[in-house]
Amino acid sequence: MVSPYMPIVKFILALQLRLSKPQRNHLLTLVHGIILCAGRKNITQIRNAARQDRHLSNVTNFLNHAPWCVNRMQRRRQQFVMNKIREKRLKTGDSRHLVFFIVDDTCCKKDVSTKKMEALSFQYSHEDGKSVWCHNVVTAHVVSGSCSYAWDFRPYYHKEYAGAHRLEFKSKNDLVLEMIEAFPSHDDEAVYVLMDSWYTSGKVIDACNRKGFHVIGAVRTNRFIFPSGIRILISDFATKYIQKTDLRSVTVDGQGTYFVFAYEGPISEIENAKLVLSWKDEYTASSKPQVCLLSTDVSLDLVTIQRYYHVRWNIETGYRNFKELLGFDQYQLLSFTGIQRFWAIQFLTQNFLECQRQEWMKNTTDVTLGDVVRRIREEFLGQIIVFVYQQALERKPLFDILKQLKLSA
Repeated sequence: MVSPYMPIVKFILALQLRLSKPQRNHLLTLVHGIILCAGRKNITQIRNAARQDRHLSNVTNFLNHAPWCVNRMQRRRQQFVMNKIREKRLKTGDSRHLVFFIVDDTCCKKDVSTKKMEALSFQYSHEDGKSVWCHNVVTAHVVSGSCSYAWDFRPYYHKEYAGAHRLEFKSKNDLVLEMIEAFPSHDDEAVYVLMDSWYTSGKVIDACNRKGFHVIGAVRTNRFIFPSGIRILISDFATKYIQKTDLRSVTVDGQGTYFVFAYEGPISEIENAKLVLSWKDEYTASSKPQVCLLSTDVSLDLVTIQRYYHVRWNIETGYRNFKELLGFDQYQLLSFTGIQRFWAIQFLTQNFLECQRQEWMKNTTDVTLGDVVRRIREEFLGQIIVFVYQQALERKPLFDILKQLKLSA
């Protein structure tokens, strides 16, 4: 029979997850199937794509009921990822020790007719601009140098759902605080936490300060600043007092030209930070800034703040890869325990693909996760062709070959 892709086997064994042999085989089937499955990715399709002899009920039982610890999987995976990042840094001689910790949230939308799936609720989707029937997940992503790994996740429960099921309600900011406080940085690493305006709050910034992290985040123009000690909204300050002669023109590689105004001082409940008001390409008199960025590292220049914040785009492309390549939101499991375990396996799969991308980037610099998935699928197809050829040499009946490959004539 066609064997699982060997680098996947080595990756999972390296994590030392303390799974039984059947559990480890189920995990291999799921990771392998997620990568190989093209199109819709429910558990049935994932299991079929892996071409492994596992009964569907055993695979779903592994997700829903089997006694294994998802938290241990998360911890072991995260430790492995940080070791990989630090090893890569040493090999390349990167002395900056820069780490970007990016936070955001995404919706796993479901049809409103889906009623039996646990923990679904109507939640606001920024992508759709309205409330949608979904699971909402707050996630973190880690970028250092050329490495870009999905790091951690926390499900966000609607307040009514949490109360009805006797769960402690935690806001999205509370969930972000948990992930920030749990991040295992070294003293010699400069960690910048990147976020959009939804998470840029005094509470989050205070948590970052306690950890010794800097924050670069977008802020809304309804925040107060205090130029010359006068309290004024950012929007009012920009439209009434900023003139084109007050702006600097800066060019950021890969992003274009910005007209920017810099302010340093208190911002609402934040004691001191640098604020960058930006207009892309052209400035219009008495207009609100298109982008407002806050940096708690006041030593950074304006171009560096813009360039560092652009790294936040990694989490957006990460969501696209999760959903389009790996089927992160295509599950049809009813148990929320099974769904969270499925998400944990999705994060593990992304980390494996990123490790492969780093390995294959030694020969070429332009490799995406999509390229990695396509190459693995091509290599697996080659394995199937070799298997069929060997079976034909042994004069095995065609029906038996098709049965082993789970194909119909």
